[in-house]
Amino acid sequence: MSNQTLEKEQPTNGHKYRADRVPTGLTAAVVGSGFGGLAAAIRLQSMGIQTVCFEARDKPGGRAYVYRDAGFTFDAGPTVITAPHCIEELFELGDRDLKDYVDLLPVSPFYRLKWTNGASFDYVGDEESLKEQIRCINPEDVTGYERFANYTKKVFQKGYKELGATPFLRFSDMIRVAPDLVKLGAHRSVYNTVSRFISDEHLRQAFSFHPLLVGGNPFETSSIYTLIHWIEREWGVFFPRGGTGALVGALVRLFEELGGELRLDSGVEGIDLVDSKNGRSPYNVQHRVKSSEGREEVFDVVVSNADIHHTYANLYSKVPQASRTKRRLERMQWSMSLFVMYFGTNKRYEDLAHHTILFGRRFKGLLDDIFRGKHLAKDFSLYLHAPTVTDPSLAPEGCEAFYVLSPVPHLGQAAIDWESKAARYGDAILESLEDHLPGLRDSIITRRHFTPNEFQSELNAYNGSAFSVAPKLTQSAFFRPHNRDARIPGLYIVGGGTHPGAGVPGVINTAKATAGIVAQDMGVVA
Repeated sequence: MSNQTLEKEQPTNGHKYRADRVPTGLTAAVVGSGFGGLAAAIRLQSMGIQTVCFEARDKPGGRAYVYRDAGFTFDAGPTVITAPHCIEELFELGDRDLKDYVDLLPVSPFYRLKWTNGASFDYVGDEESLKEQIRCINPEDVTGYERFANYTKKVFQKGYKELGATPFLRFSDMIRVAPDLVKLGAHRSVYNTVSRFISDEHLRQAFSFHPLLVGGNPFETSSIYTLIHWIEREWGVFFPRGGTGALVGALVRLFEELGGELRLDSGVEGIDLVDSKNGRSPYNVQHRVKSSEGREEVFDVVVSNADIHHTYANLYSKVPQASRTKRRLERMQWSMSLFVMYFGTNKRYEDLAHHTILFGRRFKGLLDDIFRGKHLAKDFSLYLHAPTVTDPSLAPEGCEAFYVLSPVPHLGQAAIDWESKAARYGDAILESLEDHLPGLRDSIITRRHFTPNEFQSELNAYNGSAFSVAPKLTQSAFFRPHNRDARIPGLYIVGGGTHPGAGVPGVINTAKATAGIVAQDMGVVA
Protein backbone atom coordinates (compact mmCIF):
# COMPACT_ATOMS: atom_id res chain seq x y z
CA MET A 1 0.00 0.00 0.00
CA SER A 2 1.25 3.47 -0.77
CA ASN A 3 2.12 5.92 1.99
CA GLN A 4 -0.38 8.29 0.42
CA THR A 5 -3.17 5.78 1.06
CA LEU A 6 -1.95 5.01 4.58
CA GLU A 7 -1.96 8.66 5.58
CA LYS A 8 -5.58 9.20 4.59
CA GLU A 9 -8.30 9.08 7.18
CA GLN A 10 -10.83 6.42 6.26
CA PRO A 11 -14.40 5.99 7.50
CA THR A 12 -15.40 3.00 9.56
CA ASN A 13 -18.83 2.84 11.17
CA GLY A 14 -19.11 6.59 11.42
CA HIS A 15 -15.64 6.94 12.92
CA LYS A 16 -12.35 7.61 11.16
CA TYR A 17 -9.32 5.44 11.53
CA ARG A 18 -5.78 6.55 11.04
CA ALA A 19 -3.18 4.13 9.74
CA ASP A 20 -0.43 6.09 11.48
CA ARG A 21 -1.94 4.89 14.76
CA VAL A 22 -1.70 1.21 13.86
CA PRO A 23 0.95 -0.44 16.04
CA THR A 24 3.99 -1.25 13.89
CA GLY A 25 3.91 -4.82 12.63
CA LEU A 26 0.30 -5.56 13.68
CA THR A 27 -0.87 -8.70 11.87
CA ALA A 28 -4.21 -10.38 11.16
CA ALA A 29 -5.29 -13.76 9.83
CA VAL A 30 -8.60 -14.02 7.99
CA VAL A 31 -9.96 -17.57 7.82
CA GLY A 32 -11.96 -18.07 4.63
CA SER A 33 -12.23 -16.03 1.44
CA GLY A 34 -15.98 -15.70 1.07
CA PHE A 35 -17.45 -12.24 0.53
CA GLY A 36 -17.34 -11.56 4.26
CA GLY A 37 -13.73 -12.73 4.59
CA LEU A 38 -12.48 -10.79 1.57
CA ALA A 39 -14.31 -7.64 2.66
CA ALA A 40 -12.79 -7.93 6.13
CA ALA A 41 -9.33 -8.60 4.70
CA ILE A 42 -9.58 -5.53 2.46
CA ARG A 43 -10.67 -3.33 5.36
CA LEU A 44 -7.93 -4.59 7.67
CA GLN A 45 -5.24 -4.25 5.01
CA SER A 46 -6.39 -0.76 4.06
CA MET A 47 -6.24 0.08 7.77
CA GLY A 48 -2.53 -0.75 7.80
CA ILE A 49 -2.77 -4.18 9.44
CA GLN A 50 -0.73 -6.77 7.52
CA THR A 51 -3.30 -9.42 6.63
CA VAL A 52 -3.12 -13.01 5.40
CA CYS A 53 -6.30 -14.66 4.10
CA PHE A 54 -6.38 -18.46 4.35
CA GLU A 55 -8.58 -20.43 1.93
CA ALA A 56 -8.87 -24.22 2.09
CA ARG A 57 -10.16 -24.64 -1.46
CA ASP A 58 -8.28 -24.18 -4.72
CA LYS A 59 -10.25 -21.04 -5.64
CA PRO A 60 -11.33 -18.03 -3.58
CA GLY A 61 -14.94 -17.16 -2.86
CA GLY A 62 -16.17 -19.64 -0.25
CA ARG A 63 -19.79 -20.29 -1.19
CA ALA A 64 -19.16 -18.10 -4.24
CA TYR A 65 -17.05 -20.83 -5.83
CA VAL A 66 -16.91 -21.30 -9.61
CA TYR A 67 -17.23 -24.52 -11.62
CA ARG A 68 -16.17 -24.74 -15.26
CA ASP A 69 -17.06 -27.60 -17.56
CA ALA A 70 -17.46 -28.10 -21.32
CA GLY A 71 -17.16 -24.36 -21.95
CA PHE A 72 -19.76 -23.43 -19.31
CA THR A 73 -19.11 -21.24 -16.26
CA PHE A 74 -21.28 -21.97 -13.23
CA ASP A 75 -21.41 -19.75 -10.16
CA ALA A 76 -21.79 -22.12 -7.24
CA GLY A 77 -23.41 -19.76 -4.77
CA PRO A 78 -24.69 -16.17 -4.55
CA THR A 79 -26.09 -14.79 -7.79
CA VAL A 80 -28.26 -11.87 -6.62
CA ILE A 81 -26.16 -8.74 -6.14
CA THR A 82 -27.93 -5.84 -4.44
CA ALA A 83 -26.79 -2.69 -2.60
CA PRO A 84 -23.73 -2.22 -4.84
CA HIS A 85 -22.60 0.76 -2.76
CA CYS A 86 -21.30 -1.60 -0.06
CA ILE A 87 -18.99 -3.16 -2.67
CA GLU A 88 -18.01 0.24 -4.10
CA GLU A 89 -17.05 1.35 -0.60
CA LEU A 90 -14.39 -1.36 -0.38
CA PHE A 91 -12.67 -0.02 -3.48
CA GLU A 92 -12.93 3.55 -2.26
CA LEU A 93 -10.89 2.53 0.81
CA GLY A 94 -7.96 2.07 -1.55
CA ASP A 95 -8.73 5.13 -3.70
CA ARG A 96 -9.98 2.89 -6.46
CA ASP A 97 -13.13 2.58 -8.55
CA LEU A 98 -15.13 -0.64 -8.73
CA LYS A 99 -15.87 0.03 -12.41
CA ASP A 100 -12.17 -0.41 -13.22
CA TYR A 101 -12.29 -3.97 -11.86
CA VAL A 102 -15.65 -5.46 -12.82
CA ASP A 103 -18.89 -4.47 -14.58
CA LEU A 104 -22.12 -4.82 -12.64
CA LEU A 105 -24.90 -5.36 -15.18
CA PRO A 106 -28.49 -4.41 -14.25
CA VAL A 107 -30.98 -7.27 -14.19
CA SER A 108 -34.62 -6.75 -15.19
CA PRO A 109 -37.00 -8.06 -14.14
CA PHE A 110 -35.40 -8.59 -10.76
CA TYR A 111 -37.30 -11.89 -10.57
CA ARG A 112 -40.00 -13.61 -12.58
CA LEU A 113 -42.44 -15.38 -10.27
CA LYS A 114 -44.53 -18.30 -11.55
CA TRP A 115 -47.21 -20.44 -9.97
CA THR A 116 -48.59 -23.86 -10.85
CA ASN A 117 -51.88 -22.38 -12.11
CA GLY A 118 -50.03 -20.47 -14.84
CA ALA A 119 -50.02 -17.10 -13.08
CA SER A 120 -46.88 -15.02 -13.56
CA PHE A 121 -45.53 -11.80 -12.02
CA ASP A 122 -42.48 -9.80 -13.07
CA TYR A 123 -40.92 -8.34 -9.93
CA VAL A 124 -39.37 -5.06 -11.10
CA GLY A 125 -38.04 -1.87 -9.56
CA ASP A 126 -40.42 0.52 -11.31
CA GLU A 127 -43.30 1.28 -8.96
CA GLU A 128 -45.85 2.03 -11.67
CA SER A 129 -45.09 -1.23 -13.46
CA LEU A 130 -45.44 -3.12 -10.19
CA LYS A 131 -48.76 -1.46 -9.42
CA GLU A 132 -50.09 -2.17 -12.91
CA GLN A 133 -49.33 -5.87 -12.48
CA ILE A 134 -50.91 -5.83 -9.02
CA ARG A 135 -53.97 -4.11 -10.48
CA CYS A 136 -54.36 -6.93 -13.02
CA ILE A 137 -54.33 -9.52 -10.23
CA ASN A 138 -56.34 -7.68 -7.55
CA PRO A 139 -57.09 -3.95 -7.96
CA GLU A 140 -57.86 -3.60 -4.25
CA ASP A 141 -54.24 -4.46 -3.39
CA VAL A 142 -52.73 -1.47 -5.21
CA THR A 143 -53.33 0.85 -2.26
CA GLY A 144 -52.17 -1.89 0.10
CA TYR A 145 -48.92 -2.23 -1.82
CA GLU A 146 -48.32 1.53 -1.60
CA ARG A 147 -48.68 1.31 2.19
CA PHE A 148 -46.43 -1.76 2.29
CA ALA A 149 -43.74 0.00 0.24
CA ASN A 150 -43.82 2.99 2.59
CA TYR A 151 -43.47 0.63 5.53
CA THR A 152 -40.46 -1.13 3.97
CA LYS A 153 -38.84 2.26 3.35
CA LYS A 154 -39.08 3.05 7.08
CA VAL A 155 -37.67 -0.37 7.97
CA PHE A 156 -34.87 0.17 5.45
CA GLN A 157 -33.94 3.51 7.02
CA LYS A 158 -33.74 2.03 10.51
CA GLY A 159 -32.74 -1.59 9.90
CA TYR A 160 -30.28 -1.14 7.05
CA LYS A 161 -29.00 2.43 6.94
CA GLU A 162 -28.74 2.91 10.70
CA LEU A 163 -28.19 -0.58 12.07
CA GLY A 164 -26.96 -2.71 9.14
CA ALA A 165 -23.27 -2.26 9.99
CA THR A 166 -23.69 -1.41 13.68
CA PRO A 167 -22.42 -4.16 16.00
CA PHE A 168 -24.59 -5.25 18.94
CA LEU A 169 -22.04 -6.23 21.57
CA ARG A 170 -23.98 -5.29 24.71
CA PHE A 171 -27.57 -5.86 25.75
CA SER A 172 -27.85 -2.10 26.21
CA ASP A 173 -27.28 -1.78 22.44
CA MET A 174 -30.47 -3.80 21.96
CA ILE A 175 -32.41 -1.85 24.58
CA ARG A 176 -31.44 1.38 22.84
CA VAL A 177 -33.15 0.38 19.56
CA ALA A 178 -35.98 -1.70 21.07
CA PRO A 179 -38.60 1.09 20.96
CA ASP A 180 -37.98 1.60 17.24
CA LEU A 181 -38.19 -2.14 16.58
CA VAL A 182 -41.46 -2.36 18.51
CA LYS A 183 -42.83 0.58 16.57
CA LEU A 184 -41.92 -1.18 13.31
CA GLY A 185 -43.60 -4.41 14.42
CA ALA A 186 -40.37 -6.42 14.33
CA HIS A 187 -42.05 -9.16 16.38
CA ARG A 188 -44.29 -9.99 13.42
CA SER A 189 -43.15 -12.31 10.65
CA VAL A 190 -42.53 -11.16 7.10
CA TYR A 191 -45.57 -13.06 5.81
CA ASN A 192 -47.80 -11.75 8.60
CA THR A 193 -46.67 -8.19 7.90
CA VAL A 194 -47.24 -8.46 4.15
CA SER A 195 -50.71 -9.89 4.85
CA ARG A 196 -51.63 -6.79 6.85
CA PHE A 197 -51.33 -4.78 3.63
CA ILE A 198 -52.10 -7.25 0.81
CA SER A 199 -54.99 -9.71 0.53
CA ASP A 200 -54.32 -11.77 -2.62
CA GLU A 201 -52.43 -14.96 -1.75
CA HIS A 202 -50.17 -14.91 -4.81
CA LEU A 203 -49.21 -11.33 -4.08
CA ARG A 204 -48.58 -12.18 -0.43
CA GLN A 205 -46.14 -14.83 -1.58
CA ALA A 206 -44.59 -12.44 -4.11
CA PHE A 207 -43.73 -9.90 -1.42
CA SER A 208 -42.71 -12.35 1.30
CA PHE A 209 -40.37 -14.86 -0.42
CA HIS A 210 -37.22 -12.77 0.16
CA PRO A 211 -36.26 -14.32 3.53
CA LEU A 212 -35.67 -17.60 1.69
CA LEU A 213 -32.77 -15.90 -0.11
CA VAL A 214 -31.01 -15.52 3.27
CA GLY A 215 -32.10 -18.82 4.80
CA GLY A 216 -35.23 -17.70 6.63
CA ASN A 217 -38.80 -18.95 6.79
CA PRO A 218 -41.17 -16.11 5.76
CA PHE A 219 -43.57 -17.28 8.50
CA GLU A 220 -40.89 -16.96 11.21
CA THR A 221 -38.39 -14.36 9.99
CA SER A 222 -38.77 -10.91 11.52
CA SER A 223 -40.55 -8.25 9.48
CA ILE A 224 -37.29 -6.28 9.58
CA TYR A 225 -36.31 -8.39 6.57
CA THR A 226 -38.98 -6.68 4.47
CA LEU A 227 -36.28 -4.04 4.05
CA ILE A 228 -34.91 -6.22 1.23
CA HIS A 229 -37.81 -4.99 -0.88
CA TRP A 230 -36.74 -1.39 -0.45
CA ILE A 231 -33.04 -2.20 -0.95
CA GLU A 232 -33.97 -3.55 -4.38
CA ARG A 233 -36.28 -0.61 -5.08
CA GLU A 234 -33.53 1.81 -4.04
CA TRP A 235 -30.54 0.35 -5.90
CA GLY A 236 -31.76 -2.44 -8.18
CA VAL A 237 -30.47 -5.98 -8.77
CA PHE A 238 -27.20 -6.64 -10.58
CA PHE A 239 -25.06 -9.42 -11.97
CA PRO A 240 -21.31 -9.16 -12.59
CA ARG A 241 -20.12 -9.56 -16.16
CA GLY A 242 -18.29 -12.87 -16.14
CA GLY A 243 -20.35 -14.16 -13.23
CA THR A 244 -20.19 -13.75 -9.46
CA GLY A 245 -16.72 -15.28 -9.64
CA ALA A 246 -15.57 -12.18 -11.53
CA LEU A 247 -16.60 -10.05 -8.58
CA VAL A 248 -14.69 -12.35 -6.24
CA GLY A 249 -11.67 -11.99 -8.53
CA ALA A 250 -11.99 -8.19 -8.38
CA LEU A 251 -11.96 -8.25 -4.58
CA VAL A 252 -8.94 -10.56 -4.53
CA ARG A 253 -7.09 -8.25 -6.92
CA LEU A 254 -7.90 -5.25 -4.73
CA PHE A 255 -6.75 -7.04 -1.57
CA GLU A 256 -3.46 -8.07 -3.16
CA GLU A 257 -2.85 -4.61 -4.61
CA LEU A 258 -3.24 -3.23 -1.10
CA GLY A 259 -0.46 -5.56 0.03
CA GLY A 260 -2.51 -8.46 1.42
CA GLU A 261 -1.69 -12.13 0.91
CA LEU A 262 -4.20 -14.76 -0.18
CA ARG A 263 -3.20 -18.40 0.29
CA LEU A 264 -5.22 -20.99 -1.62
CA ASP A 265 -5.20 -24.71 -0.74
CA SER A 266 -4.30 -23.55 2.74
CA GLY A 267 -6.96 -24.58 5.21
CA VAL A 268 -6.69 -23.69 8.88
CA GLU A 269 -6.53 -26.86 10.96
CA GLY A 270 -6.42 -25.31 14.40
CA ILE A 271 -5.77 -22.16 16.39
CA ASP A 272 -4.57 -21.82 19.94
CA LEU A 273 -3.58 -18.90 22.15
CA VAL A 274 -0.04 -18.01 23.15
CA ASP A 275 1.35 -15.30 25.41
CA SER A 276 2.00 -12.04 23.62
CA LYS A 277 5.41 -10.52 24.16
CA ASN A 278 5.53 -7.87 21.45
CA GLY A 279 3.01 -5.42 22.87
CA ARG A 280 1.54 -4.71 19.43
CA SER A 281 -2.08 -5.22 20.46
CA PRO A 282 -4.03 -4.40 23.63
CA TYR A 283 -4.40 -8.12 24.35
CA ASN A 284 -1.90 -10.19 26.29
CA VAL A 285 -2.31 -13.12 23.90
CA GLN A 286 -1.73 -13.89 20.26
CA HIS A 287 -3.22 -16.57 18.01
CA ARG A 288 -1.06 -19.40 16.71
CA VAL A 289 -2.55 -20.57 13.42
CA LYS A 290 -1.74 -24.04 12.10
CA SER A 291 -2.45 -24.44 8.39
CA SER A 292 -2.80 -27.53 6.22
CA GLU A 293 0.56 -26.65 4.70
CA GLY A 294 2.14 -27.60 8.01
CA ARG A 295 3.04 -24.02 8.93
CA GLU A 296 2.46 -22.48 12.34
CA GLU A 297 2.33 -18.69 12.46
CA VAL A 298 1.40 -16.21 15.15
CA PHE A 299 -1.07 -13.37 14.50
CA ASP A 300 -2.33 -10.54 16.70
CA VAL A 301 -5.89 -10.73 15.38
CA VAL A 302 -8.00 -13.51 13.80
CA VAL A 303 -11.14 -12.80 11.80
CA SER A 304 -13.07 -15.97 11.04
CA ASN A 305 -15.21 -16.21 7.93
CA ALA A 306 -15.48 -19.95 8.44
CA ASP A 307 -18.79 -21.51 9.47
CA ILE A 308 -19.35 -20.15 12.94
CA HIS A 309 -19.92 -23.54 14.56
CA HIS A 310 -16.79 -24.88 12.85
CA THR A 311 -14.87 -21.89 14.22
CA TYR A 312 -15.62 -22.82 17.82
CA ALA A 313 -15.96 -26.60 17.55
CA ASN A 314 -12.87 -27.23 15.40
CA LEU A 315 -10.61 -24.25 14.85
CA TYR A 316 -10.56 -23.24 18.53
CA SER A 317 -11.22 -26.69 19.98
CA LYS A 318 -8.10 -26.44 22.20
CA VAL A 319 -9.24 -23.16 23.71
CA PRO A 320 -11.49 -23.80 26.76
CA GLN A 321 -13.48 -20.60 26.26
CA ALA A 322 -14.78 -21.90 22.91
CA SER A 323 -16.76 -24.83 24.30
CA ARG A 324 -19.48 -22.70 25.89
CA THR A 325 -20.13 -20.86 22.62
CA LYS A 326 -20.14 -24.18 20.74
CA ARG A 327 -22.86 -25.55 23.03
CA ARG A 328 -24.93 -22.37 22.71
CA LEU A 329 -24.71 -22.51 18.92
CA GLU A 330 -25.93 -26.10 18.93
CA ARG A 331 -29.06 -25.01 20.79
CA MET A 332 -29.90 -22.35 18.20
CA GLN A 333 -32.16 -22.80 15.20
CA TRP A 334 -30.22 -23.14 11.95
CA SER A 335 -31.27 -22.26 8.44
CA MET A 336 -32.45 -24.81 5.92
CA SER A 337 -30.07 -26.47 3.51
CA LEU A 338 -30.21 -26.58 -0.28
CA PHE A 339 -30.10 -29.05 -3.12
CA VAL A 340 -28.36 -27.24 -5.98
CA MET A 341 -27.98 -28.53 -9.52
CA TYR A 342 -25.85 -26.97 -12.26
CA PHE A 343 -26.53 -27.83 -15.88
CA GLY A 344 -25.81 -26.58 -19.38
CA THR A 345 -27.92 -27.03 -22.49
CA ASN A 346 -27.08 -27.15 -26.20
CA LYS A 347 -29.89 -24.69 -26.99
CA ARG A 348 -31.16 -21.25 -25.94
CA TYR A 349 -34.65 -20.60 -24.58
CA GLU A 350 -37.06 -17.81 -25.48
CA ASP A 351 -38.69 -15.49 -22.95
CA LEU A 352 -36.40 -16.56 -20.12
CA ALA A 353 -35.72 -14.37 -17.08
CA HIS A 354 -32.35 -14.23 -15.35
CA HIS A 355 -33.93 -15.09 -11.96
CA THR A 356 -37.13 -17.17 -11.83
CA ILE A 357 -38.98 -18.26 -8.69
CA LEU A 358 -41.19 -21.28 -9.34
CA PHE A 359 -43.68 -21.69 -6.52
CA GLY A 360 -44.96 -25.19 -5.84
CA ARG A 361 -48.57 -26.17 -5.26
CA ARG A 362 -48.09 -25.64 -1.50
CA PHE A 363 -46.58 -22.61 0.23
CA LYS A 364 -46.84 -22.74 4.02
CA GLY A 365 -47.14 -26.53 4.08
CA LEU A 366 -43.96 -26.94 2.07
CA LEU A 367 -42.13 -24.40 4.24
CA ASP A 368 -43.20 -26.36 7.32
CA ASP A 369 -41.70 -29.48 5.75
CA ILE A 370 -38.46 -27.66 4.88
CA PHE A 371 -37.95 -25.95 8.23
CA ARG A 372 -39.55 -28.45 10.61
CA GLY A 373 -40.11 -31.73 8.76
CA LYS A 374 -38.18 -34.94 9.31
CA HIS A 375 -38.36 -36.14 5.70
CA LEU A 376 -37.77 -34.85 2.18
CA ALA A 377 -41.01 -33.50 0.69
CA LYS A 378 -42.12 -34.94 -2.65
CA ASP A 379 -42.96 -31.48 -4.02
CA PHE A 380 -40.76 -28.41 -4.15
CA SER A 381 -40.46 -24.72 -4.91
CA LEU A 382 -37.46 -23.74 -7.03
CA TYR A 383 -35.15 -20.87 -7.81
CA LEU A 384 -33.88 -21.03 -11.40
CA HIS A 385 -30.80 -19.00 -12.30
CA ALA A 386 -30.12 -18.41 -16.01
CA PRO A 387 -27.09 -16.07 -16.11
CA THR A 388 -26.67 -16.35 -19.88
CA VAL A 389 -29.78 -14.18 -20.22
CA THR A 390 -27.60 -11.29 -19.00
CA ASP A 391 -24.14 -12.53 -19.99
CA PRO A 392 -24.08 -15.06 -22.88
CA SER A 393 -20.30 -15.47 -22.48
CA LEU A 394 -20.90 -17.90 -19.60
CA ALA A 395 -21.83 -20.66 -22.07
CA PRO A 396 -20.67 -21.75 -25.54
CA GLU A 397 -22.40 -19.99 -28.42
CA GLY A 398 -26.02 -21.11 -28.80
CA CYS A 399 -26.04 -22.71 -25.33
CA GLU A 400 -27.57 -21.80 -21.98
CA ALA A 401 -26.12 -22.11 -18.46
CA PHE A 402 -28.38 -22.76 -15.48
CA TYR A 403 -28.46 -23.60 -11.87
CA VAL A 404 -31.56 -24.56 -9.96
CA LEU A 405 -31.89 -24.83 -6.21
CA SER A 406 -34.48 -26.39 -4.00
CA PRO A 407 -34.65 -25.55 -0.27
CA VAL A 408 -34.49 -28.76 1.79
CA PRO A 409 -34.17 -29.62 5.51
CA HIS A 410 -30.70 -29.49 7.05
CA LEU A 411 -29.08 -32.75 8.13
CA GLY A 412 -29.66 -32.21 11.83
CA GLN A 413 -33.38 -32.03 11.20
CA ALA A 414 -33.90 -34.72 8.56
CA ALA A 415 -31.39 -37.56 8.20
CA ILE A 416 -31.82 -37.89 4.44
CA ASP A 417 -29.59 -40.34 2.56
CA TRP A 418 -28.50 -37.92 -0.13
CA GLU A 419 -26.05 -40.38 -1.63
CA SER A 420 -28.95 -42.51 -2.83
CA LYS A 421 -31.59 -39.81 -3.34
CA ALA A 422 -29.68 -36.98 -5.06
CA ALA A 423 -29.78 -38.22 -8.66
CA ARG A 424 -33.47 -39.11 -8.52
CA TYR A 425 -34.34 -35.83 -6.83
CA GLY A 426 -32.46 -33.98 -9.58
CA ASP A 427 -34.34 -35.96 -12.23
CA ALA A 428 -37.66 -34.97 -10.66
CA ILE A 429 -36.66 -31.30 -10.67
CA LEU A 430 -35.67 -31.43 -14.35
CA GLU A 431 -38.94 -33.12 -15.21
CA SER A 432 -40.88 -30.32 -13.50
CA LEU A 433 -38.79 -27.68 -15.28
CA GLU A 434 -39.87 -29.05 -18.65
CA ASP A 435 -43.23 -27.35 -18.07
CA HIS A 436 -41.30 -24.09 -18.50
CA LEU A 437 -38.37 -25.23 -20.65
CA PRO A 438 -39.68 -27.71 -23.27
CA GLY A 439 -37.24 -30.43 -24.25
CA LEU A 440 -34.92 -29.57 -21.39
CA ARG A 441 -33.73 -33.05 -20.45
CA ASP A 442 -32.75 -33.96 -24.02
CA SER A 443 -30.75 -30.72 -24.36
CA ILE A 444 -28.54 -31.12 -21.26
CA ILE A 445 -24.85 -31.70 -22.04
CA THR A 446 -23.35 -31.21 -18.57
CA ARG A 447 -24.83 -31.63 -15.10
CA ARG A 448 -23.66 -31.78 -11.47
CA HIS A 449 -25.28 -31.37 -8.08
CA PHE A 450 -24.38 -30.13 -4.58
CA THR A 451 -26.32 -31.52 -1.62
CA PRO A 452 -26.48 -30.88 2.15
CA ASN A 453 -23.74 -33.50 2.44
CA GLU A 454 -21.39 -31.26 0.45
CA PHE A 455 -22.40 -28.18 2.42
CA GLN A 456 -21.26 -30.10 5.48
CA SER A 457 -18.12 -31.77 4.07
CA GLU A 458 -16.79 -29.10 1.67
CA LEU A 459 -17.92 -25.93 3.45
CA ASN A 460 -17.82 -27.22 7.04
CA ALA A 461 -21.41 -26.01 7.42
CA TYR A 462 -22.98 -27.21 10.66
CA ASN A 463 -25.60 -29.85 9.81
CA GLY A 464 -25.23 -28.83 6.17
CA SER A 465 -27.03 -25.56 6.84
CA ALA A 466 -26.72 -23.30 3.79
CA PHE A 467 -27.10 -19.93 5.56
CA SER A 468 -25.83 -20.47 9.11
CA VAL A 469 -27.95 -19.38 12.09
CA ALA A 470 -31.60 -18.79 11.08
CA PRO A 471 -32.59 -15.09 10.87
CA LYS A 472 -35.33 -15.08 13.53
CA LEU A 473 -35.90 -12.04 15.75
CA THR A 474 -34.61 -13.98 18.76
CA GLN A 475 -31.45 -14.76 16.78
CA SER A 476 -30.84 -11.29 15.37
CA ALA A 477 -28.82 -8.22 16.42
CA PHE A 478 -27.63 -8.71 20.05
CA PHE A 479 -29.09 -12.24 20.11
CA ARG A 480 -27.02 -13.30 17.10
CA PRO A 481 -23.41 -14.46 17.59
CA HIS A 482 -21.38 -11.31 18.09
CA ASN A 483 -18.86 -9.76 15.69
CA ARG A 484 -16.26 -9.83 18.47
CA ASP A 485 -15.90 -12.81 20.77
CA ALA A 486 -16.38 -11.85 24.40
CA ARG A 487 -14.21 -14.62 25.84
CA ILE A 488 -11.40 -15.16 23.33
CA PRO A 489 -9.42 -11.92 23.03
CA GLY A 490 -8.49 -11.01 19.49
CA LEU A 491 -11.08 -13.27 17.82
CA TYR A 492 -13.59 -11.58 15.52
CA ILE A 493 -16.36 -13.03 13.32
CA VAL A 494 -17.68 -12.15 9.86
CA GLY A 495 -20.12 -13.90 7.54
CA GLY A 496 -23.70 -15.12 7.65
CA GLY A 497 -23.49 -16.34 11.26
CA THR A 498 -23.03 -12.91 12.83
CA HIS A 499 -24.76 -9.51 12.62
CA PRO A 500 -26.41 -8.49 10.34
CA GLY A 501 -26.57 -11.92 8.60
CA ALA A 502 -26.55 -13.73 5.28
CA GLY A 503 -26.80 -12.42 1.73
CA VAL A 504 -24.10 -10.54 -0.19
CA PRO A 505 -24.78 -7.08 1.32
CA GLY A 506 -25.35 -8.74 4.70
CA VAL A 507 -21.98 -10.47 4.91
CA ILE A 508 -20.14 -7.47 3.47
CA ASN A 509 -21.73 -5.37 6.19
CA THR A 510 -20.62 -7.90 8.83
CA ALA A 511 -17.09 -7.07 7.69
CA LYS A 512 -17.76 -3.35 8.03
CA ALA A 513 -19.11 -3.81 11.54
CA THR A 514 -16.27 -6.11 12.55
CA ALA A 515 -13.49 -3.98 11.06
CA GLY A 516 -14.90 -1.00 12.94
CA ILE A 517 -14.57 -2.91 16.21
CA VAL A 518 -11.00 -3.94 15.36
CA ALA A 519 -10.13 -0.31 14.63
CA GLN A 520 -11.52 0.78 17.99
CA ASP A 521 -9.88 -2.08 19.87
CA MET A 522 -6.50 -1.33 18.30
CA GLY A 523 -6.81 2.36 19.10
CA VAL A 524 -6.72 3.55 15.50
CA VAL A 525 -9.96 5.55 15.61
CA ALA A 526 -9.33 9.27 15.30
